[in-house]
Amino acid sequence: MNSTMRAALVLSIILGCVGCDQLTKAVARDHLGRQETISLLNGAVRLQHAENPGAFLSLGDALSGDVRRIVFTFGGVLLVTGTALWALRSRRLTSLQIAGAALVAGGGLSNLVDRMTQGGTVTDFLNVGIGPVRTGIFNCADVALMFGIAILVFGDRLAKRAPPRR
Repeated sequence: MNSTMRAALVLSIILGCVGCDQLTKAVARDHLGRQETISLLNGAVRLQHAENPGAFLSLGDALSGDVRRIVFTFGGVLLVTGTALWALRSRRLTSLQIAGAALVAGGGLSNLVDRMTQGGTVTDFLNVGIGPVRTGIFNCADVALMFGIAILVFGDRLAKRAPPRR
């Protein structure tokens, strides 16, 4: 893949992630009350507004405000910058791996935007599960991050198992 196509792919995925995530978070902030839960698909999906001062699934939320700000802001900047540069510059990555890295960068950037514009917290609003077995509350950026990581970890194995195209 030439560098122009690579840059276009990375930029479009990052901008798409940030745009979709920020739009859904704005809707959640504007239309979901703090104590309100909307149940969909017979309870398999729940929408509930939460402001998360920690990382994914509230990891690190018990850290002091200054430590949290330093770790998550600077850590987020390093994650986004490093992953985006890796996606743009590494010649060893496949197209699928480039897309995975861009998803990680896009999800990280959108959560970083939240931290900078929402007083150090990230808006979460999705919860899935069946009966009492449920996830924590998360957002679309978290989905992009996890999907990107899954592509980076398992994408190479899946590509090797796929039958060759004719």
